[in-house]
Amino acid sequence: MHYQLNLKQTTLLLFSIVFLQNTFAQDQPVKSPDSLYHNGMVVCATPDASKVGLEILKKGGNAVDAAVAVQFALAVTHPEAGNIGGGGFMVYRSAKGKTNTLDFREKAPAAASANMYLDSAGNVIPDMSILTHQASGIPGSVDGMVKAYRKYGKLKWEELVQPAIDMAHTGFKISKRLAGDLNWGSGQFKKLNPGKTYLLKDSVWKEGDLLVQEDLAKTLELIRDKGRKGFYKGKVADELVEEMKSGQGIITKKDLKKYHSVWRKAITGKYKGYKIITMPPPSSGGIALLQLLNSVENYPLHRWGYNQDSTVQLIVEAERRVYADRSKYLGDPDFYKVPVDSLLKPAYIEDRMKNFSWDAATPSSTIQPGSFAGYESDQTTHYSIIDREGNSVAITTTLNGSFGSKIFVAGAGFLLNNEMDDFSSKPGVPNMFGLIGGKANSIQPGKRMLSSMTPTIIEKDGKLFMVVGTPGGSTIITSVFQTILNVIEFDQDMQQAVSSKRFHHQWLPDQVNIEKGAFDDITIEKLQQKGYKIISGGASGRVDAILVTKDGYYQGGADPRGDDSKMGW
Repeated sequence: MHYQLNLKQTTLLLFSIVFLQNTFAQDQPVKSPDSLYHNGMVVCATPDASKVGLEILKKGGNAVDAAVAVQFALAVTHPEAGNIGGGGFMVYRSAKGKTNTLDFREKAPAAASANMYLDSAGNVIPDMSILTHQASGIPGSVDGMVKAYRKYGKLKWEELVQPAIDMAHTGFKISKRLAGDLNWGSGQFKKLNPGKTYLLKDSVWKEGDLLVQEDLAKTLELIRDKGRKGFYKGKVADELVEEMKSGQGIITKKDLKKYHSVWRKAITGKYKGYKIITMPPPSSGGIALLQLLNSVENYPLHRWGYNQDSTVQLIVEAERRVYADRSKYLGDPDFYKVPVDSLLKPAYIEDRMKNFSWDAATPSSTIQPGSFAGYESDQTTHYSIIDREGNSVAITTTLNGSFGSKIFVAGAGFLLNNEMDDFSSKPGVPNMFGLIGGKANSIQPGKRMLSSMTPTIIEKDGKLFMVVGTPGGSTIITSVFQTILNVIEFDQDMQQAVSSKRFHHQWLPDQVNIEKGAFDDITIEKLQQKGYKIISGGASGRVDAILVTKDGYYQGGADPRGDDSKMGW
């Protein structure tokens, strides 16, 4: 039978087809607009800092140029963790595949000692390693940026520091999140900084308020004009040491003069044909990440699915064992022989996973750090950058706690870190993140404290595949691990992988911390029946990452848990 459609019917039919196509398309994976970017991309904690980095790339700067500019911009726009008074780690990969890592982690001052945070009875003095002048390690961020620039930088140094100076001088409009953080910290800012008004306001902070930081701008100008000497010598050094004296701190001018960041060979490993390029000690992140990936590699995660009970159980049991190893074997390699090769041996990792049962949770009390023959006895920020040529940088940098020690250097306008808490103040006593440590991470003069920071770059078939990292204290390692699995095993795009709900286990305390909504009720019930203690809580990490698509485009993932921003061109 033949039908003749009039104009009205034809129009209605075409409209219906288009409507159905659009409705169907909404249920399908939509190609991210990020895939249009191929000249460069920056993903970091604030839109203002992302914009600074992107402008440097557009000027012809490379990934390291942009990283330096972003580091200083974050010191202004993300005071919770962006810094010049802290430290961090950089993983670098050139467009031609050459890799390097830079350790600009803080160091213990010369006057530091193993028992400096213990009372006469040998007990840890509460908050001494967190909220005092003695909590600060020697800052490494400025030296790290100078050293990275000298080796790889392309544009003029002054061009890279100036945007941060401008924002500190003229101010920037704060986000709702930063307003909340500033209001949260105001009580301790007042208590710990008598006579100082940094980050304080007569009324409560509100979204859109202008934050001006004149003293910080002056410090940045000295760094712009004098490079390393602008921070570790002269006026700023004088102010930092004077601040130390005012609160019985122990950092001296000699400590500042002697501090230097260190180039280290990247730790590399394989996961199902992907090459993982990551940070060596004193970051525990790289070794732990490779241990975790190798622990789950031979299991059918893809078939089980994202955050399903078998997937979760396997990952938790792997995390439990890896964090136990971390407690004993990881520390500053300049002071302690870290058994890297032994920890990463496939046979060792396989043996560690043999004693878990699918029928019940393994109590952490029965798990101890592994053993092998011949052995001798949360606030951070991350940014990922790829430039036009394909050079890539993953940098994680920190003050340790949110706003570090909450103590400002008078006259210089920047916050001191509280990284000394990342040492083991006493064997078996947890730090602020609940992490246990021992001899390998004991306090010694000039030693770098252990870190969980895990900046990582991944290759596939010899080509750049992913740049990834996150803040989050002890959850850094597990957040990076799960983000990588989300892409490789669960076919998520970069933004999905970063946004997906995460969970965390760190050996002790023996509990699985999950983000609200990470598991459905059935999964929770199955795990609880096997003896897993499930604790539902807040956000875990703030991952910022970039994926290179099959067509060579850059696809960003900016964590919605923060003000994080991705920008490309």
